[in-house]
Amino acid sequence: MTTPAIRTENTGTTANGTLPADSTKLALFDLDGVLFDTLAVMRVAWDRVRAEYGFSASFEDYADHLGRPFDDILGMLGLDLPQDSSARVLDTYQAVSAEHADLAVPCSGVVDTLCQLDSRQLLLGVVTSKPKVSALPLLDRLGCEWTVIRTPGSERGKPAPDSLLLAVTDVGVDPREAVYVGDMSVDQQAADRAGIPYLHASWGYGTPATTDAVVLSHPQELITALTDPSRREVLSA
Repeated sequence: MTTPAIRTENTGTTANGTLPADSTKLALFDLDGVLFDTLAVMRVAWDRVRAEYGFSASFEDYADHLGRPFDDILGMLGLDLPQDSSARVLDTYQAVSAEHADLAVPCSGVVDTLCQLDSRQLLLGVVTSKPKVSALPLLDRLGCEWTVIRTPGSERGKPAPDSLLLAVTDVGVDPREAVYVGDMSVDQQAADRAGIPYLHASWGYGTPATTDAVVLSHPQELITALTDPSRREVLSA
């Protein structure tokens, strides 16, 4: 991985570029809308599902609930299917998503920002509702060393705090020493319930759950937000 020159202004880092002791230790990211723009992929997959299974819900209806587990979204759209039918729909959605994965592109500024955070020895992780088979190939494209990656398992999905709490447990850090960067209201709700400070990525697809959320307008703002000790008071409020 090629590491860009470290920008030292207003970062709060020590002379050797490492994090000060009172700063964030673990940055957790949502994937869709935060790390990658995947709307084109999801639209193609949902349109295939609609055509194959006769669903009337539009992609815009589906996108309103991004961030939640796939089965939960189906339920919220009034598509309460038997488990075997739901599994077939998900298989179709995943297969089409994999077929068109090349339509996904990293969000502007994300790759450079992740490289800079990594160079400051900040631990990086991902907590996403995207299945592992779809998430891992995308994350590999970013060239980062991920300390933890949490995809849907037996735990409850967002807005429940389970996946976030499992992520910090996997790494061995306190929830207040982590931060979660998301773009949907369920991301903030999950972070709040887990006791993890939340940063809202305004370049994503949704809005925060509360008006007092800390909102970032560009990924580069993460450098200061995560490595400047003075920002801890804001994030911990």
